Parts: sequence; C-alpha cells; structure tokens
Amino acid sequence: MSIKIAVSGDIGSFSEEAGLLYAQRQGWNNPEIIFAIDMDGVLKAVTDGMADYGVFPVVNSRGGLVQTAFEAMGKYLFTMVDELWFEVYQCLMVSPGVKKEDIKQITTHPQAIAQCERYIKREFPNAKLNDWEDTAKAAKDLAEGILPRDTAVIAPARSAQIYNLELLDRGIQDNHPNLTTFIVVKK
Repeated sequence: MSIKIAVSGDIGSFSEEAGLLYAQRQGWNNPEIIFAIDMDGVLKAVTDGMADYGVFPVVNSRGGLVQTAFEAMGKYLFTMVDELWFEVYQCLMVSPGVKKEDIKQITTHPQAIAQCERYIKREFPNAKLNDWEDTAKAAKDLAEGILPRDTAVIAPARSAQIYNLELLDRGIQDNHPNLTTFIVVKK
C-alpha cells in the first residue's frame, strides 16, 4: 500500500514537487499524489482520511504569507509534522505560436504575481492580471482553451512540458533565491 499525499496544486505544481521531494527524503517509493488544487482541498483530504499527509505552501520570501493557507488552516484540525524549504523558479509560458507582444493578460496564483511583480511591471505594464487557484492549473486551463490565447501564465517550467506550452522566460521571480516554506501535515 503506498503513502497518499494530498498537494495544493495540479499536475506540474510546485506543491507536487514539494510532496515528491518530501516522500523521497522519507524513503517512500511511488507515493500516490492527490491533486487537491487548493489548501482547503488538502486539509479536507487529510481530515477525511483520503490522504495520509498533506503538503502546501505557507510563506514565501517575497510574497509573504499565503493567505489562503491560513484561511484553510483555521477550518480543520491537523498536526504539522514537518516543514520543507523549496526554491521556486517562476516561468512565463504561452500557447504555441503566441509572441510576447500578443500577451494581453497574465493568469496565475496571487503568490506568483507577488513574486514576479517587478518583472510583470517592466515587461507587461498594460497586461490585465488574473488570480487563479493554482499555477499549474492555470497552465492546464490555458492548454485546454479555457483561458484565451492572448493569456500568458506564470507556472513551474515542468508545467510547460506537461501541457505543451511554450516557455518564453525562466526564473522571472524578483528574488533570487525565491524560497517558499511548505508544511507537511497529517490528521
């Protein structure tokens, strides 16, 4: 029976990477990852016994406290078992064939917007910014046509590979290193 880890993100998210890294450090082979998309989903999965552990971000060196994490933490009973510092490299990606000058809006998690604020102001001063529940989900939704073609998303480089998007810029976060603290919880 494999360990089940709920993460606050979709396939290709930083939370998935953090969950897999934690499993590797614990010596757990092939954990089952449950993509709970947000922190509420992670804590519900852990509380309801659908997952053995949950992994989600709580603070970033540039973006500060992850507000949605603390809102969710106030609703559930859980035990924190560990923390994981993880360096986050934000990347800008688009649908195939879209050029930088075609971008009218940028969609991603509010933390990614906060982490890339100076880059966005410099490169896309007129772009509309849209908050999304997860960086990798934004990439998936762009690939599936849920978001318009003139949209760029900020997400992990792995998301571009998974969802067949073009990577326009890597390492666009304002801080280097760009550290995020993830916590590991159990029921």
